[in-house]
Amino acid sequence: MFEERDPCLHVPEPALRPGDEPDFSHVDIPRAGAVRRPDPGDSPEDMRDLAFSIIRVLNRKGEAVGPWAGTLSDEELLDGLRHMMTLRAYDTRMMTAQRQGKSSFYMQHLGEEAISCSFQKALRKGDMNFPTYRQAGLLIASGYPMVKMMCQVYSNDGDPVRGRQLPVFYSSKEHGFFSISGNLATQYVQAVGWAMAAAIKGERKLSAAWIGDGSTAESDFHGALVFASTYKPPVILNIVNNQWAISTFQGIARGGAGTFAARAHGFGLPALRVDGNDYLAVHAAAQWAVERARRDLGPTLIEYVTYRAGGHSTSDDPAAYRPKEEGNAWPLGDPILRLKAHLIHKGVWSEDRHTQAEAEIMDAVIAAQKEAESIGTLHSGNRPSPRDMFEDVYAEMPPHLVRQRHEVGY
Repeated sequence: MFEERDPCLHVPEPALRPGDEPDFSHVDIPRAGAVRRPDPGDSPEDMRDLAFSIIRVLNRKGEAVGPWAGTLSDEELLDGLRHMMTLRAYDTRMMTAQRQGKSSFYMQHLGEEAISCSFQKALRKGDMNFPTYRQAGLLIASGYPMVKMMCQVYSNDGDPVRGRQLPVFYSSKEHGFFSISGNLATQYVQAVGWAMAAAIKGERKLSAAWIGDGSTAESDFHGALVFASTYKPPVILNIVNNQWAISTFQGIARGGAGTFAARAHGFGLPALRVDGNDYLAVHAAAQWAVERARRDLGPTLIEYVTYRAGGHSTSDDPAAYRPKEEGNAWPLGDPILRLKAHLIHKGVWSEDRHTQAEAEIMDAVIAAQKEAESIGTLHSGNRPSPRDMFEDVYAEMPPHLVRQRHEVGY
């Protein structure tokens, strides 16, 4: 016999609250270089362990060690460092501009720069990212003009999407950056569908889906995995686990799965779990998944373990739901400082060159900002024409829209 009890709803709670001392002792971090690297052609069943560890390349001495090391040259790493530094400088200027009332809204990437900047290096022209609002590094690493990004943030007449999107919802077909959706998890079904279409047409292209830890609770996430596991299109399914979905800690969405990467196992897909603050590890995992896709071996799910050091957006105050110094205590460190230390260890970089690069990059970002602001900001200068809201909707504008456009004087 057993004792019957009244039912109880079990709601996961974060371990710490504002005012508590930060503590990440529960995060199991393996030694750099300790995780094995299987062949991309191995079966998902033979690599289940990779969903429960963390692939790391950079150790605390700045050395690149283990089987996942060596996927990038020194020049490529220096290029990557500049991309991350550029993204951080861009964030700094746009955050300040929003506080000055020059834009309505902004979302920064602080602490997550390595993920998008490094991943982009594994792709080639013609591949398509389906990003969220925290992957602007994909654009910076692919050479998208920063002035255009700023014009969209300012909602001025240089805005390439003509006011039809939120300030940070960039898009560029030429740069493989699909239009961002504010509806959570749509990126997954879109990316899987795009990859299926590419396979049907016999194109040697792949897609990459991006999602946050909180959005894995959406039904689109699971629906996309069903199609990905059934049709095995060339798609990489990325989960950026930055520990917080706005004010909700990642345990709510993760549930009892243990890790987000482990969710792939229920669909027969291979999964990797990666140190998202390790530029080299991110690239190695991305390259592994890209090889798998290009060899027509099917999808890969990758979970990037990182930390959102700033607020969710300019509308958010993280001090209201987590310890104030938690970001500084994150055990995987700062992605820029870690890559910088590695390059100094290799003798191809120095403290002086880094300081000089910071100044040069900030000067370039400020110059781009001045150019964008010369066109206009949220409350000054030139704005998109109201007639733009009527364009690019129908091949032939229907009579009721023609009438409405005339009513507003266009």
